[in-house]
Amino acid sequence: MALVYTEEHEMLCEAAKGFLQEKSPVTEFRALRDNQDPLGFSRKLWQEMAEMGWAGILVEEQYGGLDFGFTGAALILEEMGRTLCASPFLSSSVIAATALRFGSETLKENWLPRIASGEAVIALALEEGVKHDPPATSMVAEKSGNGYCLNGSKTYVFDGLDADGLLVLARSSGEAGQENGLSLFMVDGAAKGLSYGATKLLDSRNYAAVSFDNVEVSGGDLIGEEGAGLAMLEPAMNAGRIGLAAEMFGCASQCFETTTEYLKERKQFGQVIGSFQGLQHRSAHLYSELELVKSAVIKAGQDFEKNPEHSGMIASLAKAKAGEVAVLAANETVQMLGGIGMTDELDAGLYMKRIRAAQELLGDYAFHANRFAKWRGF
Repeated sequence: MALVYTEEHEMLCEAAKGFLQEKSPVTEFRALRDNQDPLGFSRKLWQEMAEMGWAGILVEEQYGGLDFGFTGAALILEEMGRTLCASPFLSSSVIAATALRFGSETLKENWLPRIASGEAVIALALEEGVKHDPPATSMVAEKSGNGYCLNGSKTYVFDGLDADGLLVLARSSGEAGQENGLSLFMVDGAAKGLSYGATKLLDSRNYAAVSFDNVEVSGGDLIGEEGAGLAMLEPAMNAGRIGLAAEMFGCASQCFETTTEYLKERKQFGQVIGSFQGLQHRSAHLYSELELVKSAVIKAGQDFEKNPEHSGMIASLAKAKAGEVAVLAANETVQMLGGIGMTDELDAGLYMKRIRAAQELLGDYAFHANRFAKWRGF
C-alpha cells in the first residue's frame, strides 16, 4: 500500500488543522498551564471535538461512532501535536475505544456511546513504576464471589484525574514479571475504594496516581478471559503508541517549521543566518529524519487498520523513531534559536517538555528498540 493519504484523510486533516488553530492554539495551552488547572484540558473544547465526531472516530457506528479508521485518528493527533492541544483524545477515543472492542456486548453498550458523545473520559491505569513495564504489574485481582476485588496502586495515569472510567491491568495469578496471569478490567471511575492524587510532570498535563483499596468489580467488567489481559490490552497499547508517534511527529514538524522561519529572518554579521552552511546541514538532516518518521507513522496506521492484533512491531518502530527524532527536533530548535530559545517567551520549551514526556509514555526509545530487535531475531 502506498504511503500516502486518501482524499478523505486530507479533508479531515485540513478540518482538524483549521479547528485546532482557531480553538486550541498554543496560547490556550499556556493559559491552562499558567492557571495550574489539574484537569489539564477544557471540557468545553472536548465537547466541541465530540460534536465534530472526533471522540467516536474509532467507535463502531452501531454505538454512535464514526468508525473512520486509525489513520484518521493519527492525523488528528498530529495536528494536536502542532498546537500542543491537551485533550483526552488519546486515552479515551484511541486507547479505551480500541480495548473495549474486545469487551462484552454489555460493556460496549455501557461505555462506547458515552465515549463517542464525549460524555465519558476513560483512562488507562497501567504503570506501577517509573518505566513502562506491563508484565511487572503486581496489583492484585482476587476472586470475590462472581467478581473480583482489586488492591494496589497505579502511577502516571494520563487523563486519570476526574476520569469517568479506568481500564485496569491487574494480576489474577502468577508473580510480577510474568506475562501470563494478568487480567484487564473496566472500572467505574466513581467506584468505592478508589482514591486519586494529582501528579505534576514537566508537560503540565493531567496525570494521576490512583489507589485501589478493596475495589469491587463484577465478572462482567472483565475484558476477555481471566489471565489473558495483556494480550487483550496489546492492540490498545499499540494504538496508543502509534498515536503518540503521530503527536510527536506533529510537535517535531512544528518545531522544524518555526526554526526554518527564524533562520530566514534572523541576521548576524550582516547575513541571514539561514545562509550559513552549518545550519543548512543541520536543517537538511532534520528534514530527512522527519520524512522517515512520517512514513513510519503512515505505515503503522495502515497496518493497524488491517490487523490490530499483529501491529506490535510496526508500532514499536514508529514510536521509537518518532521519539528519537522529536527529541532531536526540540533540541535543534532550542540550539538554533539561540539564547531566546531557552526562555519561556517562545514556545520552543513547551514543545520540548511535551516531547520528553510523550516519548516516555507507553515505552521509550530503548524499550521499543529492544522489542523491535527481538522480533527481528537479534
